[in-house]
Amino acid sequence: MSDTATSPFGFKDVDAREKVSLVHDVFARVAPKYDLMNDVMSLGVHHVWKDAACARLNPQPGEVILDVAGGTGDIARRLARLARAAKARRQARGYEAKDVEIRVIDYNENMILAGRQRGTEPELTWSVGDAMNLAIDDGTVDAYVISFGIRNVSDVQGALNEAQRVLKPGGRFFCLEFSHPTATPIAKIYEAYSFKVIPWMGELVARDRESYQYLVESIKRFPDQETFKAMMLKAGFRRASYTNFSGGICALHEGWA
Repeated sequence: MSDTATSPFGFKDVDAREKVSLVHDVFARVAPKYDLMNDVMSLGVHHVWKDAACARLNPQPGEVILDVAGGTGDIARRLARLARAAKARRQARGYEAKDVEIRVIDYNENMILAGRQRGTEPELTWSVGDAMNLAIDDGTVDAYVISFGIRNVSDVQGALNEAQRVLKPGGRFFCLEFSHPTATPIAKIYEAYSFKVIPWMGELVARDRESYQYLVESIKRFPDQETFKAMMLKAGFRRASYTNFSGGICALHEGWA
């Protein structure tokens, strides 16, 4: 990234280095109410999206999985439960099976702290880290998942390149992210809800309208499904594809290293 690079922060373009600090401050503020606000903002539907994404990832015993921008561990805990069930099935057939290893990584220490305070499973480890500069060796990870986090990095293409670097050949990449509705009526309703209701709920529930205004603006400016697919291909992922959820309000992007 050049010294003069800019990055979107909501509807503004800021110095890419400044965005890192601005996003850090946003999530430091929202961390204590992050899970509650996700329920309120999505009317609980984010649980369905996350369940579908984790089932598609299909974690297996002995795998190393990165949950980047893992926040409070919603995805990691789902993956741990699924891997635990897969391990039990394998053992019931008389085979040995190791525990899955799920590394929760988030740039914001407040989010990591909020996640650990909810309790942790033995398969999970927690650390502060940067999606664009992971302290992970090349080609050592079986699966990489980032859920509602990639739009907050200062260089989306850089984060995709880094994901491709750490994955083993044949490793799986999954990105669950708010996206762009595919039907005009849904798009109009969703935009009205996003810009009129969500910031108001942020003020009511979290006493923080500004942070939730940024969140809805960041969704609006995130690349659409086909553009993001092209970025994945540019990063070197094979068989890049996406599945729209709720009419494209959310999309699950998949690819193989």
